[in-house]
Amino acid sequence: MKQTLDIYIRARYPLLWVVTPEEARALKEIDELAQDQRKRLMHWSATLGLENPAMPGRHDSSKRDPLSLLSLIIEDKEACIWVLRDFHPFLKDHNVIRRLRETAASLAASNKTVILLGPVLKIPPELEKEITVVDFELPNAAQLEQKLNSIIERSHRHEQVEVMLDKRQRTRLVQACLGLTETEAANAIAKAIVQAGGQLNGDAIEAVTAEKQQIIRKSGLLEFYASQEQLAGVGGLATLKEWLRKRVRAFSEEARKFGLPEPKGILLVGVQGCGKSLVAKSVANSWRLPLLRLDVGRLFASLVGSSEENLRNAIKVAESIAPVVLWVDEIEKGFSGVGSSNVSDAGTSARVFGSFITWLQEKQKPVFVIATANSVEHLPPELVRKGRFDEIFFVDLPSTTERTDIWQIHLEKRNRDPNAFDLHTLAMASDGLSGAEIEQAVIAGLYEAFDKNRALEMSDLLEVLQETVPLSRMMDAEITRLREWAQQRARLAS
Repeated sequence: MKQTLDIYIRARYPLLWVVTPEEARALKEIDELAQDQRKRLMHWSATLGLENPAMPGRHDSSKRDPLSLLSLIIEDKEACIWVLRDFHPFLKDHNVIRRLRETAASLAASNKTVILLGPVLKIPPELEKEITVVDFELPNAAQLEQKLNSIIERSHRHEQVEVMLDKRQRTRLVQACLGLTETEAANAIAKAIVQAGGQLNGDAIEAVTAEKQQIIRKSGLLEFYASQEQLAGVGGLATLKEWLRKRVRAFSEEARKFGLPEPKGILLVGVQGCGKSLVAKSVANSWRLPLLRLDVGRLFASLVGSSEENLRNAIKVAESIAPVVLWVDEIEKGFSGVGSSNVSDAGTSARVFGSFITWLQEKQKPVFVIATANSVEHLPPELVRKGRFDEIFFVDLPSTTERTDIWQIHLEKRNRDPNAFDLHTLAMASDGLSGAEIEQAVIAGLYEAFDKNRALEMSDLLEVLQETVPLSRMMDAEITRLREWAQQRARLAS
């Protein structure tokens, strides 16, 4: 930001709006900039009035009124940078708006600049041509690493904190802190040290993830999933799992130096209950990244323009805590009305969908999108064209070998010894069943055994399978269409 501000101030832009929640860090950079340009610097707030940072602690509370302040800025003759903190609430007053326009006109021929500093950007239409917006980016990896080093040095000196991080763990901790403000990162690391009993170890990454969870809760548009699933707990899908395994280190600085771009995401299309959602949960946990779920239906609001604003806010939140995995479940249902949007909802669905796929194509932040779809009939063709996702995988019904793995996984998950069961026979008897149906068969078998006050037996599972009508039998035509679609457009996950 410092370089951008320097250019604008030297070019004598009268009104600049710096958007950031990090007031202290922004003020520090503005202070350095004022010193470089040898200009006087003045701070203002509605509670304290005027303050010269060169003389801390001395405030002129008589200038707390925004109109009096703007008159003072116009009358002042010295080269100066005026920083007005949280000025946006006063822009509801038409008198303040008018005076700010007059201030901008008088500053155009002077060596003075007004910087509006705050976390909210709400520019009245009257000021849109006078104000230039400058985004103050969150700290990058180098800045966070510098902050981490200062925390470690201070903690070691004053509190005898033992640092138990190797080089790779430090890199991963810095990477986990991306998307946090300096204060949030420092708080998360301090909490990790307290929780670990005066040590800084690999558990600090979990503390940082918990800090990011707070940001998600405040947004209200995304859901944070604390998944415990692992890719090893997903039966079958060997090709998909290998593809994901090769991208475990894809978000590291090491990958950037090697010349690799950050992966965009994958679209998983396939039969219901075959592990698409489970993969999304497992990837986030295996990569040790936060998992966010975007409910497309939650984006749509009754007020005109609110749905598009909701999408922008959801994307902004996801990008602010990146690197992150963003899970869009059953995406075809969320955007099913795109084709008739101009008739059904005045084009809202089409506009939201257009904004979403444009972001998918152009996004620069490390947000790995995993979208799942059960039906291709309602899938907009724009979504599946090359460039939106890195790969489109088709998840079919599990093969005999995969069903054997799935039986083993679900028996182990419920504290049963898989060796006590004939897994091959179970796999053959469950032909046509999805992974979710096999899981339910294990649960149903456990209910039978529990009702009879005995251990789970092979006969319980076989009896349940005889009574199960697989979804694949009821939806045979739909699955056939899915397979025909996938032959030309997708890669097999198995």
